[in-house]
Amino acid sequence: MPLWSRAQQQDFRSRVRGCLLGGAIGDALGAGIEFESLEKIRAAHGPQGVTGYVPAYGRRGSVTDDTQMVLFTVDGLIRAHIRRDGGSWHPPTDVHQAYLRWAATQRDWGPDERRADLGWLGREEWLYAQRAPGQACLSGLTGPDAERLGTLDAPRNPHSKGCGTVMRAAPFGLLVAWEPGLVFQLAVECSVLTHGHPTGYLAAGALAVIVHAVARGGTLEEGVHLALALLSERPSHEETTAALRGALDAVRAGEPSAERIEALGEGWVAEEALAIGVYCALVAHDVKSGLLLAVNHSGDSDSTGAICGNLLGALHGETALPPTLLAELEGRGTLLELSDDFVLELLHGPELHGGELRTVWAERYPIA
Repeated sequence: MPLWSRAQQQDFRSRVRGCLLGGAIGDALGAGIEFESLEKIRAAHGPQGVTGYVPAYGRRGSVTDDTQMVLFTVDGLIRAHIRRDGGSWHPPTDVHQAYLRWAATQRDWGPDERRADLGWLGREEWLYAQRAPGQACLSGLTGPDAERLGTLDAPRNPHSKGCGTVMRAAPFGLLVAWEPGLVFQLAVECSVLTHGHPTGYLAAGALAVIVHAVARGGTLEEGVHLALALLSERPSHEETTAALRGALDAVRAGEPSAERIEALGEGWVAEEALAIGVYCALVAHDVKSGLLLAVNHSGDSDSTGAICGNLLGALHGETALPPTLLAELEGRGTLLELSDDFVLELLHGPELHGGELRTVWAERYPIA
């Protein structure tokens, strides 16, 4: 990592926090209406649909499996960078291990203190809750061969392209020192851990590259066109490419609306969730308006809200996030702590891996 000025470091931290918190806010906005039609949403909440949090999972501001998996993605990326200092470098392995720790939160009552690999995130008791996890994510990370690493040649769930592959992909784009092609490839390799259909993993790669572009200070439009260029080099890219082009066409088609969103799909599959999230981010007047647009439709509202929030948060930084929505957000402290640890690792990793801090950091992020 090159030396950064203080202003550059502050900007990066703001974008990382914005990306993770923004995604969680979008997730929580959609959590209470995820399985409802637009007609029912409007009947229950008025012609504008929801305009803030509605109760889900026993409270307002609850997040779902989308945010849970994003947290564990970041945890895996931190550990991968720590391991690199020891001469071992294969990030998909560390991300896979992190996802296995997430899978444990979906079956266990709470953290197993006998496990030395949990780290601080795996001991957060509030994460031990099922929030409508995707079946491909669960099946890809459980069962007798759960430890098998899915690869592009032998992916897990080879026919699945559910949105569970794309709603967790934003953190790869925060690796701003990497080249876009490598970010794309890493997101793909970590998608096939649970979802093996090309459209599923290519949609994840596309989102990562768009986040990467804006986290580096570019525009959303630049990110989308870069993603399209990288997609064109991949076999079986047609569905993902068509979805992104559909999002761009929708921007030019006129005033944003829920009906225009529904023409892009419902978001249950990866390319539709990507298209809706990108479209809403592109037409957003501000973060809140974009997020509300992204959740008020008949479909996977929490995932499309999360994707839109990841993009707008990375684009504008944490200070652009609506304070009234931040105040009630479940897990806000955990998200902030993990965001800052990610920034510390990327900017100051060698300083954390030796001397007096070595033990502290190893306890937070243990590696075998």
